[in-house]
Amino acid sequence: MSINKKVLKVEDLRIYFHTKSGDAKAVDGNHFTMYENETLAIVGESGCGKSVTAMSILGLVDKPGEIMPGSKIMYTGNVPENAEGLNLAQASDEQIREIRGNEISMIFQEPMSSLNPVITVGDQITENIMTHEDVDAKAARERAIELLSEVGISRPEKVVDNYPFQLSGGMCQRVMIAMALSCKPKLLIADEPTTALDVTIQAQILSLMNRLKEKTGTSIMLITHDLGVVAQVADHVNVMYAGKVVESAPVNELFENPKHPYTIGLMKSMPSLADKEERLSTIEGSVPNSLYLPKGCYFADRCPFAMEKCKAEQPSDTKIKSRHHVWCFLHEEEDHAGK
Repeated sequence: MSINKKVLKVEDLRIYFHTKSGDAKAVDGNHFTMYENETLAIVGESGCGKSVTAMSILGLVDKPGEIMPGSKIMYTGNVPENAEGLNLAQASDEQIREIRGNEISMIFQEPMSSLNPVITVGDQITENIMTHEDVDAKAARERAIELLSEVGISRPEKVVDNYPFQLSGGMCQRVMIAMALSCKPKLLIADEPTTALDVTIQAQILSLMNRLKEKTGTSIMLITHDLGVVAQVADHVNVMYAGKVVESAPVNELFENPKHPYTIGLMKSMPSLADKEERLSTIEGSVPNSLYLPKGCYFADRCPFAMEKCKAEQPSDTKIKSRHHVWCFLHEEEDHAGK
């Protein structure tokens, strides 16, 4: 897998929701990079900022939410190597519309609520194609049928004229994938694409996404809380907690050598067939309120290894090895040169 060309580079991303009680810091200083033909999984508890991060890339953060000044979401998928690219955090609505659904697409969590119930699935796919490409309605329809076939829908020439309510949840999810891939995007964001699907359909959807990535070279950002899914499809993993990435590593490295106490806690909470009698481990406490985040490490109150320093200061980036970074004072002495 080639990881030479960057597709997306996020620096100091902060997304605050302005409320009467103060600023809720949904995302508070994220940093990460995505490369061509790579699947990046973003994992963490509900409310940690995974989906908000994805929405910010497509310009879908609405008031009272705001991408704060100084945030950078550098999209470089359509520019030569080493070029700076477009900062999506400061892009105009017109620039975002040109990229959204064209170069960057998204599969939303609930296909039934994301598809328009009174428009056929074929018309919804062709609308995106005709918006971004210079083709007529007949050519767009043929492309829609071809896409439905590519995502594994049988009799696509019939399904193209169906409404969403006439299809199962798994088929609607496939339609969403077809729509997202209709303009051959360079980056595909999948927000928990297998939620509420049965295990068989989930496996088919994940296999489909992997095949399409290999075929088209599309980079995939997979948002999930399922570590089993992560192990199956991801190349690289970002672990988020309370609006921050706390550990980032290649998938094999993360599972074999997790460093952050929160990551270790997540790993221990996974059921194992080898230890059927063992009680599942839990992480005591709860995620801090985004309105009243602590001064130091956000995980300190729940961390069994917390020191006084953890409660007073924010940990900085510690490089463990190539592309494995952790934000934790426990590993400062392991920091290697060449961040």
